Amino acid sequence: MRALLATSIGVTCAAALTLPLAAPTVAAPAPAIRTSAAQAAPAPAPAPAPAPAPDPASAEATAEPPAEAPDTTERAEVPGSTRSLPLSPLTQADPRATGAPTAATGQGLRKPDVRPFSLVGVVWDDADTELHGTVQVRTRATGSTRWSDWQDVETHNAEHAADPGTAERESGRVRGATAPLWVGDSDGVEVRVQPAAADPHHRAATPQGLPEGLRLELVDPGGAAPPPPATGSPAANRVPEPPAAAPLAVESVESVESVESAEAAAVNADLAPLGATVIPALSKAESQAQAGVAAGAKPYVGPRPRIITRKGWGADERLRERQFAYTTRVKAAFVHHTATGNNYRCSQAPSVLRGIYRYHVKSSGWRDFGYNFAIDKCGNIYEGRAGGVSKPVLGAHTLGFNSNSMGIAVLGTFSSVNPPAASVKAVAELTAWKLGLFGANPKGRTTLVSGGSNLFRKGTKARLNVISGHRDGFATECPGGRLYKKLGTARAGSARLQGR
Repeated sequence: MRALLATSIGVTCAAALTLPLAAPTVAAPAPAIRTSAAQAAPAPAPAPAPAPAPDPASAEATAEPPAEAPDTTERAEVPGSTRSLPLSPLTQADPRATGAPTAATGQGLRKPDVRPFSLVGVVWDDADTELHGTVQVRTRATGSTRWSDWQDVETHNAEHAADPGTAERESGRVRGATAPLWVGDSDGVEVRVQPAAADPHHRAATPQGLPEGLRLELVDPGGAAPPPPATGSPAANRVPEPPAAAPLAVESVESVESVESAEAAAVNADLAPLGATVIPALSKAESQAQAGVAAGAKPYVGPRPRIITRKGWGADERLRERQFAYTTRVKAAFVHHTATGNNYRCSQAPSVLRGIYRYHVKSSGWRDFGYNFAIDKCGNIYEGRAGGVSKPVLGAHTLGFNSNSMGIAVLGTFSSVNPPAASVKAVAELTAWKLGLFGANPKGRTTLVSGGSNLFRKGTKARLNVISGHRDGFATECPGGRLYKKLGTARAGSARLQGR
């Protein structure tokens, strides 16, 4: 078995090393969506593990039905965990509710003692059903008696998803979900979900009920060595460089975490050594040479920025689907905010990413991390969805416009808070390089065919900025009003880096 696995790793990596150094040819015809041949076999299902003992500190834990128990197979196999707890109606006696229980009564849950978690969200059964109402949580810091204030959770998250009709959307695993909220290391939680009140100006309006199957998701992102910060980030946010990754040896399976990890690294093998935690920055001349473009020629390719790989932020490759999915090219970049809040340090960004990744896959039912790239408040750039940072990887970030685009998520909430200048600068740097590989002008406009959104019906040809905000393709608050106002700065900076 060991020899067979080692051979498969060797074949995968050897195939990746034969990839051309240039980015995909812009004019080459290709199907709208394709999966890599090297990823044809589905990932084997992990063997079931015995259920762990309930939380000794929680009297409620012993009364929970099996459906509330954590994913024990997952807990035994990978670091981190996801715990899913059903909500119940708020009764008249509950101080959080008013009036007698009805179909439109709010729901909630109080768990004063649970296993530690750092990220929360609420999910429900039908991904096509919207949650019209409010979701609030408060948490208790681990090992303390201090509870946070009530925090709002962004409820409109349906617009961050795979396009209708795609295999990812129609998998049967996708659920409705709020945005995830980063709360830090916590061991107590309370949540309340209230439906929106009826519109008093609409004679026939009645309160809308909440979606079926509401559940609270408690995510422990697990531990992993954090990657080094980007050059020029504040010294207070610097973290030690992790040990150099060992060479990938085909004669021993102990030298790699899994076949999936080897495959995720192999698609970037033309940019960095296998197992690298960082794809190094290149000058403009070096970036153009690697893309096969003569100096000063078109298309304009900006200097490649430093990118922290999935290995660098500790992505467990066993969580995602095995196959990689691609579209034809990258014509546009959609900028998002994650709505996870701003209460994180840059050294915690890898943990935030691991939490979002687990929430996207285990809680929301997506095939992988939704965004193609992420950027933290210090300007560090991270590889998002697996498949290769220079390739046109199909994401699940902008409902209706995932094809022929990429999604960039800035970690934080920027509705009423300005994004850090370092983050806006990183958006410009990343788009100057990645859009340049596909001949796109950051200050220009492009045409995308809608896969179906609440602004553009399916099949509509939408004329959009090459660097757009999420709200340009879907009626949403994302990427927050303050970040949206900075997109002009990002466009100008990106074009300047391309030499336009």
